[in-house]
Amino acid sequence: MRSKWKYAIAGGLAGIANGLFGGGGGSVFVPLLTRYCKLDQRRAFATSVAVILPLCALSVVIYLFRGGLDLITALPYLIGGTAGGWAGGKWFKGTKMPWLKRAFGLLLIYGGVRSFL
Repeated sequence: MRSKWKYAIAGGLAGIANGLFGGGGGSVFVPLLTRYCKLDQRRAFATSVAVILPLCALSVVIYLFRGGLDLITALPYLIGGTAGGWAGGKWFKGTKMPWLKRAFGLLLIYGGVRSFL
């Protein structure tokens, strides 16, 4: 029962990050899943994607109804993101875990630096 609370809290924190920042819940969720929920890195990445999808869908609906979303502007990004998501999913299985960890870490560092500039 205790682990289910950890999972619910981790999901809640990912949802808060996703709602506040319009995405990025996965950058919070993967470390929570590995450190506190004790999932291995591959399962954490895959679980994060599965959980973030509905959170992003909910955020889209909220932003759309509040007038903060321009679907026409978003369309090219959606097309590119779909292609990139497909390619990343294909490469995911064959990529060694140390490289996935490094790439994820670099992505987080890049995002953090960009936030301060």
